[in-house]
Amino acid sequence: MPLHALDDQHLDHDLATIRIKNLRLRTFIGIKDEEILNRQDVVINAVIRYRADKAVAFNRIEQALNYRTITKEVIALVEDGRFQLLERMTREVLDLIMSHEQVLTAQVEIDKPHALRFADSVSITLSASREPRRQP
Repeated sequence: MPLHALDDQHLDHDLATIRIKNLRLRTFIGIKDEEILNRQDVVINAVIRYRADKAVAFNRIEQALNYRTITKEVIALVEDGRFQLLERMTREVLDLIMSHEQVLTAQVEIDKPHALRFADSVSITLSASREPRRQP
């Protein structure tokens, strides 16, 4: 997923970007009999943004968003799930990521390799955001 260039007026130096790249999993995805009976490969990419000022200041894991925990949850959701549509799987992964209170914005792209003849893959991308809380 491309990172859009930001000019200085839009930079927020306390906002961290976590990228989970090419998480390769196997799951049941599709509507054909073969897809319902056999696991298929999917490739997940996610971009997660959160306020990292405390993690930077204190250098403590408790202050950071734990991307390892999120990744384990995504793995369990996808590998244990059954999905008819790529859109539904993408929404469920996005909702799981957004369920972490520290997450301000997230974007998830899931590829289904070899879904179309002559194409490397088909992918769906969804994103979500919440307004950052103002500190008094």
